[in-house]
Amino acid sequence: MLRAFRRNAVLRWSDGYRTAISFIIRRYGSTHDIASAYQPTHVESNCSSRTVPQLPPECGMKLHTGSSFNLLLPPPNVTGELHLGHALTCAIQDALVRQARLSGARATWIPGMDHAGIATQVVVEKRLFKERNLTRHDLGRDKFLEEVMRWKMEKEESIRMALKKLGCSMDWSKEYFTMDDHQSVAVKEAFVQLFEKGLIYRDRSLVNWSCTLESAISDVEVENVELQGPTEIAVPGYSKNVTFGRMVDIAYKVQGSTEEIVVSTTRPETFLGDVAVAVHPEDGRYSHLRNKVTFLWHPVRKEEIPLIFDRAVDRSFGTGAVKITPAHDRFDFEMARRHHLATVEVIDERGSVHKHFGPFTGLPRYEAREALMDYLTKLSLVRGIRSHTMLLPLCSRSKDVVELLLRPQWFVSCHEMAQRAMEVVRDGRLTIVPKTFEREWFRWLENCHDWCISRQLWWGHRIPAYVVRSENGKNEQWIAARSMDEAWEKCGTMLPNVPRDAIAIEQDHDVLDTWFSSALLPFSSTGWPLKASEEFYPLHLMETGHDILFFWVARMVMLGQELTGKLPFDRILLHGIICDEAGRKMSKSLGNVIKPDHVIHGISLEKLQTEAETSHRQGILSESELSKSSAGQRKMFPNGIPECGIDALRFTLCSSNVKNHFIHFNVQEAYTNKLFFNKIWQATRYTLGCVERYGGTDQTNEGLRKQADRLTLMDRWILSRLGHTVQQCREAFEGYNFHLATGALKTFFYSNFCDVYLETTKINIKQDGGANGAASMHCAVLKYCLTVGLLQMEPFTPYLSQQLLKHLTPSSSVANDLTSVTRWIDTTLEQNIDEMLNLCQRVRQTKNEYNPPIVRKHNPIVHIHAKARELADLLQNQKDTIQQLTHCNGIVLHDDERSFNGTQYVAKCAPSHHCLIGIVAESMHQANTVSDGSKKMLAKLDAEIEKLLKTIGNEGYKKSASESVQKRHQEKLNRLQQQKEEMRKMAS
Repeated sequence: MLRAFRRNAVLRWSDGYRTAISFIIRRYGSTHDIASAYQPTHVESNCSSRTVPQLPPECGMKLHTGSSFNLLLPPPNVTGELHLGHALTCAIQDALVRQARLSGARATWIPGMDHAGIATQVVVEKRLFKERNLTRHDLGRDKFLEEVMRWKMEKEESIRMALKKLGCSMDWSKEYFTMDDHQSVAVKEAFVQLFEKGLIYRDRSLVNWSCTLESAISDVEVENVELQGPTEIAVPGYSKNVTFGRMVDIAYKVQGSTEEIVVSTTRPETFLGDVAVAVHPEDGRYSHLRNKVTFLWHPVRKEEIPLIFDRAVDRSFGTGAVKITPAHDRFDFEMARRHHLATVEVIDERGSVHKHFGPFTGLPRYEAREALMDYLTKLSLVRGIRSHTMLLPLCSRSKDVVELLLRPQWFVSCHEMAQRAMEVVRDGRLTIVPKTFEREWFRWLENCHDWCISRQLWWGHRIPAYVVRSENGKNEQWIAARSMDEAWEKCGTMLPNVPRDAIAIEQDHDVLDTWFSSALLPFSSTGWPLKASEEFYPLHLMETGHDILFFWVARMVMLGQELTGKLPFDRILLHGIICDEAGRKMSKSLGNVIKPDHVIHGISLEKLQTEAETSHRQGILSESELSKSSAGQRKMFPNGIPECGIDALRFTLCSSNVKNHFIHFNVQEAYTNKLFFNKIWQATRYTLGCVERYGGTDQTNEGLRKQADRLTLMDRWILSRLGHTVQQCREAFEGYNFHLATGALKTFFYSNFCDVYLETTKINIKQDGGANGAASMHCAVLKYCLTVGLLQMEPFTPYLSQQLLKHLTPSSSVANDLTSVTRWIDTTLEQNIDEMLNLCQRVRQTKNEYNPPIVRKHNPIVHIHAKARELADLLQNQKDTIQQLTHCNGIVLHDDERSFNGTQYVAKCAPSHHCLIGIVAESMHQANTVSDGSKKMLAKLDAEIEKLLKTIGNEGYKKSASESVQKRHQEKLNRLQQQKEEMRKMAS
């Protein structure tokens, strides 16, 4: 309701604040050195000098003994610039940290950066090839690592600056890098301890494999792309696109028979590695083969393979027969283990066919596919090729098609740790917010596979495992050690009778999965393995995106409990994924990627497209991605992106419900928030001008309390609204509902403070002090409300708050006693004033809606008849306030309806069932305006009543809506129907 003051105000900026402020300046002098308007570039200029905004010293909070709040920044990858996802994390975490400090806690926020093994290696390789036409193999391991380290040094300072620029109030003395010396010690210690407990082991097993990277990759780096049928895909290393989304039917001949069994596959090249065909034991199509040993003929390897029977086979799919290729499929791998089948590997690390496959040996896998299809066609074994919907796994880093390969790798045994991680959630020791993600937590951990932690990369923590070879290499044993010296020492204990010169020790060349080092961060960043600081560990909260709940958060919990005996944190807050305003995930190929700097400083369409072209030259964007990106940018940002500032970006990000699965970011909303800040800025200028003239009494809660008898009704109303706002903000932070806090602040500043209270102070300000020094009390209330309101804004808008509080010079008691603000809350008073404000809003709305609009120049006078005695008394007492808020030349109150109806009005309305309004406008033609306006209002009422009746009449509503909700809706319906009846009477 109150927002309508803003929407329907006749007097806008030009003759609102500016008029009032100009009046103050002309009459009483300047408003300090505050700028005439809010300019984010000027206000946030400190960010260029690396100064993070903090509250002025006089606003410093007294620490509550023993109260602490510890938080860890999910480390950005050293792969480039910060994106909006990072900005969201920073905005949320900084708001939490600043709110904790505002509440008197000692808050510590630990920053850091992640070496991001695969991501960083890929981006450096791309740059090397694009700029110097070199591969990492051309350089060799050591030289390549020097290149990566140069990249890291180049990028980390820009990331650090970007974090500070966002206003992040981190403790930079505790900054870490996941490959610095201390983290390296922690990683080695964790590996050795887990190895010695039997929780890390080496095994030859199936892993996700990128043939381009020649490395195992984690599930999080696999993107499953759904194909609806035959689709051409560009695969790295192939000159032409490869077609996927086709199912091929191939016949196997039954030995000693004329029969054949047809199997289906989307990956014909794996036919080379088939070791059996499986059917369900109860499938009637194959019952005649059930009780005898049956073999099929493999036409490429020229050998027999068995027909096996297994209940895991889906007999409803196709022919009910499935080919078993254990070296390249998890389902087949498990079945082969059950039936003790051999394993035949087809594809090697580089994506080529292994030896011993005749003419197919050495062919790249998809060339081998075509050659094999030709071969089987010539043998008349291909029974059909058809369209097929499928999921194609792509490596998110290299865009290569992921293979499942059998490779010796290091694994963490997760079962017992996963059980403990589920237990702590079940018994409430660990809370997940939103609670809906508990189901995801249990789903992942109940089916938790052992974690493959080795990567065949060059950039990362080299695995602290050593192979010990003795007897001329005939015997091999693996040990874990923190150094080569320790490896020799352990070797001596393990092989006491073997001479040292008969032993060779070599460290594993692989590196650890990046998630392994990241999983240690809550305790490795606070001192472990020496001793995790009790002051900073455990953390109070882990806040991050829900997309890495398992890959990072669950692993932190598992390793934290295992290695420290403590939960690394007792609460998890998960935010959603940033999307564009249309709900699409941001991607380079769509051209909808918005960088924080784009929103902060603004950017033209031409510069956006130049950035995309630069990314293409650096090898980050392909030719086709560049084309799509440019088209997307032209569609999304035809006029570029306007300058909004850092605070507007932060405030906008926190104005969404961050607990939603997806968060839609709208640049226009950020620009609107910039205008909102200008509203606060102008209100501050007005207040400072008033204070310069009238000084004001003690602008503290205590000072105002002592002079409560001098406060006007509207003074007490705005203080009550302020108390409610502080209460709403506190409750919003407790529930991590930041959007409710930003919403409450916008309502307070926009609708309560600026559009209503500040306007009412002009009555006494213009009267040069007003009755009984009312202007002085207004000044005190204005300044107090601004100070407290800006302190509540500070977690979201540190730059704006710092700048304006510097001019307001608040007393330290204001910041240290924010809880006392809620004592001003007077719900009854607010309800009464709301009714009056609703009346004023309807007057303004009516003036605008009638055709032609009734504006100031027509000298409108408002006639009001209030049927309720309490409302009539309030209106009598607040006639000046009503006149000021409605911009009318006079208010006439009628005691009875007959007197009210005795006047001819240019417009009439009924804002409620017990109040009537009529407007008289001198020198204005009145023909038909009343009936026209009444029809409009009746139509609006009818629409509201119809909508409410539809809701109440719904069967689902009757079953699910609570009794209190149904009662509230029925009361609203009664009010609307009474209001409609009043309008009918007035119109007749």
